Amino acid sequence: MLSIPTNRTQPRVPQLRTSLPGPRARALIERDRVVSSPSYTRSYPLAAARGEGCMVEDVDGNVFLDFTAGIAVTATGHAHPQVVQAIQNQAANLLHISGTDFYYEPMVKLAENLAVRAPFPESGDGRARVCFTNSGAESIEGAIKLARYYTKRSRIVSFQGGFHGRTYGAMSLTGSKIVQRQGFGPLLPGVTHIPYGTHASLDYLEEKLFSSVLPPEEVAAIVLEPIQGEGGYIVPSDGFLERIRQICSRHGILMIVDEIQSGMGRTGKLFPIEHWGMMPDIITLAKGIASGLPLGAILSRPELMTWPPGSHAATFGGNPVACAAANVTLELLQAELIDNAHQMGEVLQAGLTELAQRFDQVSLPRGKGLMMAIDLIDADGNLDPDLRNRIVDGAFYKGLLLVGCGKAAIRFCPPLIINSDQIQVALEILTELFEGK
Repeated sequence: MLSIPTNRTQPRVPQLRTSLPGPRARALIERDRVVSSPSYTRSYPLAAARGEGCMVEDVDGNVFLDFTAGIAVTATGHAHPQVVQAIQNQAANLLHISGTDFYYEPMVKLAENLAVRAPFPESGDGRARVCFTNSGAESIEGAIKLARYYTKRSRIVSFQGGFHGRTYGAMSLTGSKIVQRQGFGPLLPGVTHIPYGTHASLDYLEEKLFSSVLPPEEVAAIVLEPIQGEGGYIVPSDGFLERIRQICSRHGILMIVDEIQSGMGRTGKLFPIEHWGMMPDIITLAKGIASGLPLGAILSRPELMTWPPGSHAATFGGNPVACAAANVTLELLQAELIDNAHQMGEVLQAGLTELAQRFDQVSLPRGKGLMMAIDLIDADGNLDPDLRNRIVDGAFYKGLLLVGCGKAAIRFCPPLIINSDQIQVALEILTELFEGK
């Protein structure tokens, strides 16, 4: 059974004390409105004050059940005491010294912990090399640079529906929403987008593009999410990933797997590509790696990461405090949270399947582990983003935090410490909403 820390002070189910948003939340939101960038996306007025486990308390004392995990980030739950203790201990000793220029134990230890677990074969130079970053987008930027440097090629294939970040290289690979690209051109040249997840798409790549406008010997990398995140939690067709591996091997192209949202145990495997028994060339990580502290990583087969000193680094990448949090996060994931993600994923999938069988507006669930989604559909069977938005907003007013993805999907990505009782609470709230209560 999953061992949950016992020093909990918040309830483990929603508890609403005021109307929403409460007076303190309204005041904070008004202050934010004056000074913050309008580019932020806030779908409902949550003004968080503290988190504990799977619960988030707002500034007015309302307690919510969190099925977002800070967008798949707080893998070990909010303020896991072992993670907090590691952060406090490290902060008292060394906040920063810059791993780009000096050495320190937490960074080396984390690189070792990731390298030994990476799904690459053992070689004379070890299993993997690791370059630390501050975010998912920064991991993608570094992966692009590494692929171009190693292959001496410039072209990249990416996928429609994929999301890789909002910095220029990452944005150029992204094919999720038009607002993420519109008005920011020119973007990184040499990127070709194709549909995701089907063999017809790969037929088009091999039979049409490779023979007309995209010479494969000029392609440095194919970049993909093994399960698309922002695009809708889309799981590819059987054999799709294996075929990409074959295409890459045939043409000397690097296979870059973006596991920023899907990685770190969320799918019931530490690295989701392991579900397919695949060996990529480069893996990008972030989000759940440090339980909420800003950290990302680029993992590659050791023979690929040959760029010289000074060619790539980040001042804060691999910060000692973030690395300390990540080392404990990895320990907790390996000890029990990856298994819990698998087990609770089955519970969630069963519950969402029952929901789909009961309500015509709900599709069957898709995903793996605690990376699950449903689409909402109208009476004609079309995707219904307005209904999705109403359900997500309505859940907030009943004490459940959800976020959307894709065109009309609700994603379920709770902390990996979630239990079956809390899943049942979430399903009951959704049931009430679909019943119109």
